[in-house]
Amino acid sequence: MTSTTPSSDAVLDVQNLVKHFPLTTGIVFKRHVGSVQAVDGVSFELRKGETLGVVGESGCGKSTLAKLLMRLEEPTSGRVMYNGENIYDLRGKALREMRRKIQIVFQDPYSSLNPRMTVGDIVGEPYEIHPEAAPKGQRRAKVQELLDIVGLNPEHINRYPHQFSGGQRQRIGIARGLALRPDVIICDEPVSALDVSVQAQVVNLLESLQDEFGLSYIFIAHDLSVVRHISDRVAVMYLGRVAEIGSDAQIYEKPTHPYTQALLSAVPVPDPSVRGQRQQILLSGDVPSPASPPSGCRFRTRCWKATDLCAEQTPELVVRPGSDHESACHYADVREDVVVHH
Repeated sequence: MTSTTPSSDAVLDVQNLVKHFPLTTGIVFKRHVGSVQAVDGVSFELRKGETLGVVGESGCGKSTLAKLLMRLEEPTSGRVMYNGENIYDLRGKALREMRRKIQIVFQDPYSSLNPRMTVGDIVGEPYEIHPEAAPKGQRRAKVQELLDIVGLNPEHINRYPHQFSGGQRQRIGIARGLALRPDVIICDEPVSALDVSVQAQVVNLLESLQDEFGLSYIFIAHDLSVVRHISDRVAVMYLGRVAEIGSDAQIYEKPTHPYTQALLSAVPVPDPSVRGQRQQILLSGDVPSPASPPSGCRFRTRCWKATDLCAEQTPELVVRPGSDHESACHYADVREDVVVHH
């Protein structure tokens, strides 16, 4: 958000977050020759009990953002405020407590579970790290309760991951993320590796868990229809920056950034009678390298609206005239011929 004061109900307040990975050459004497600008000045709020969808093409910085929010990566600059404290300043006991409250569900339900551990050990492992969350004698019952909550048979506590389907494995991952009763769960493309029918089941499960436990989600995905189904607000990322952010209705029905408009125009429409009613935007060229992004607006090399101003001046993420949500485009304008109204 452009505002510097977070809302009173903000769980996470991300302020100008930057992560550049250094590029070096040489084996013995390493020389710094540049950097990959994976995340470059991202700001937003996550409010209590809401789902913020984060969408964008592969390589736009979504997963790096997830790691920064978990403090699995240290930022180049910027802050993530959780309950009024910058998570990158926390040490010792305070850091352990923060790690309890922000959990993650990974993209791949196959590689994110240890094949040598039983489901009971996998889901119960957080209690080994944070023993204060569950007394030793109650852990097995807690794990069985978690399996029941996510729709798995509690009697399967001694089975191994290979004995479950992809959707069931992702439910195990969700149960593990839920074990410490967090405030925030970061879902890093949690359904992209699953069949479409299973995707709907997992998304519906996440929604019911949110209502039951008062969770806040960061839901990262590249499937726009899934994001719309679950999100209250949506942030569209392009090459390490937020291009547009607003409520799901604002983004999907009144997109103002050309990149968002191009993404929405490419979403398949199941109803043949509606297909001809909208314009499809075909972008020219490839996504530029994050090691050498374009000057000014990063989307300008593929944008049909680009002018000299776009190369000279980086557009700020602000509410533009005629719009009701923030967009990082000098020529932001509502375009409705690329969307299908539900």
